[in-house]
Amino acid sequence: MSTNARSRVLIIDDDQAVTETFACMLRMEGHEVRTAHDAESGLREAQQNPPDAIIVDLRMPLINGLGFLYRLRGEPRHQQTPVAIVTGDYCLDDSITRELTELGARLYFKPLWLEDLVELAYALLSSDRPKASQSSN
Repeated sequence: MSTNARSRVLIIDDDQAVTETFACMLRMEGHEVRTAHDAESGLREAQQNPPDAIIVDLRMPLINGLGFLYRLRGEPRHQQTPVAIVTGDYCLDDSITRELTELGARLYFKPLWLEDLVELAYALLSSDRPKASQSSN
C-alpha cells in the first residue's frame, strides 16, 4: 500500500442511498471518505476527523445544510474548509444562494453522476476556498 496521503472527504446527506453511493464513487477515485446522515453527526465527525473537503445536502431534517454551514464556519479550524452544498431543489431563493456564497460554499445540483462528483471533489480539493470577489461591477 502506498504511503501517499489521501484526501479526506466528509459526505453528509440524510438519504443513506445517496450518501453510500457518493462515498463508493469517491473511494473508487482514491479518497478517504467518512459519512454522516444528519448535520449534528456531521459536525461531530468534522471535529473528530477534520476533512479536507465536505459535501453536504441542503435539504435535511432538523438542521439543514445552511444551518450546518453556519455552525461549521463558527469553528475556527473549519473557516477555510472547502464545502459543496448539493441539492435537488432547482428553485432556490436568491437569498439562500447568496448566503451559501458568502459562507464560502459551492452549490451543485443533483443528480450528480460519477464524472460530476469527481469534478466536484477535484474542484474542492485543488483550489483555495472561494474568496470575496475582487472584480468590480
